[in-house]
Amino acid sequence: MHDPIILTGDRPTGKLHIGHYVGSLRQRVEAQHHYRQFVMIADLQALTDNGHNPAKVTDHVLEVMADYLAVGLDPAKTTFCLQSALPALAELTTYYLNLVSVARLERNPTVKAEIQQKGFERSLPAGFLVYPVSQAADITAFRATHVPVGEDQLPMLEQTNEIVRRFNALVGKEVLTECQPILSDTGRLPGIDGKAKMSKSLGNTIELGMSSDEIKQAVFAMDTEPNHLTVRDTGLAGGNKVLTELHDINPD
Repeated sequence: MHDPIILTGDRPTGKLHIGHYVGSLRQRVEAQHHYRQFVMIADLQALTDNGHNPAKVTDHVLEVMADYLAVGLDPAKTTFCLQSALPALAELTTYYLNLVSVARLERNPTVKAEIQQKGFERSLPAGFLVYPVSQAADITAFRATHVPVGEDQLPMLEQTNEIVRRFNALVGKEVLTECQPILSDTGRLPGIDGKAKMSKSLGNTIELGMSSDEIKQAVFAMDTEPNHLTVRDTGLAGGNKVLTELHDINPD
């Protein structure tokens, strides 16, 4: 059994926010003390649905890296990499594309949901359809044994493992290693609008790099429990988005 190797990362399409911190960043800070860990800034993947606006990706690479350092990820313990700076990943993707059918990619539940969410229909970029293959290249290139994901991303890892099995069968020996998911024990934070998950694309986030005044403005704009209108009203803590986020960030 190989020692655990973790591969994780983010798409640089905007500044990181407290949803990222609760859902993944603080777990990475802890993991770096116990495991070999690679953190990738996935700029090539980000281009698959931002090819019409590449500046949205390139302009945020350094900001994402700064956020990594700010939360405590240590270059002496975690290896950082920029996806586009590693041409071998694109080369490996090209080889893997020959092991996957278009029909299989179209059946991927995660990709299907994202295509519908983004309203691509027939304007679907080819790069977006095949980005699970690019992810498989990333995972196998680093020989990652574990990948932190949400439940909605599990089909992506299954697709990676299918490619691993197909490749190993083709060459007749165990060259590539299947990976296992690490599921987060924290749910997604609601956005400050209280209507959806905290998301860069929805503009309902509290960014890690905000000033104290900006944080105060964002928190004051958040939905609270509708029956708690004054300090004398009891209300219900379960409907209060502010309390929900405070509990997720610090359960104590």
